[in-house]
Amino acid sequence: MTSIELRCHVGVGPKVDGVALVTDDNFSARYDLDRIKGIFSRPQHKLADESYVDKILVVNTAKGGVASAWMLHEMASRGMAPRAILFNRVNPILAQGAALANMAMCDRFNDGDVTNLIKTGDHVMVQPDIGLVTILRRDDR
Repeated sequence: MTSIELRCHVGVGPKVDGVALVTDDNFSARYDLDRIKGIFSRPQHKLADESYVDKILVVNTAKGGVASAWMLHEMASRGMAPRAILFNRVNPILAQGAALANMAMCDRFNDGDVTNLIKTGDHVMVQPDIGLVTILRRDDR
């Protein structure tokens, strides 16, 4: 497979790469996660019991407010955070939380719904400073 480039709005955080964990569900660091165990803990969430640690998390949109923002920083300070979070649409509060946590975060993809463009298991590189996400290797399970 040749790499696939996805353009998006310029984001925040460092350049990172890793394995994608994808859902069309929404995301709240406060209500969806067990931040100690590093898993999605809300039983109704489509990623329930999945680990998000060191993943490129790809979700629909952000839920929650200020508490979700500072929780990103808290998770990152303990090494229990995703490497990046990619959204169809993120709110300003969570973007500020990602900046505080020095976590890569992007949204508003030119080619459509990012939860359909990237698949769980894909190896992706995120370059927030130029608004580019590259699928380097596709998991063809």
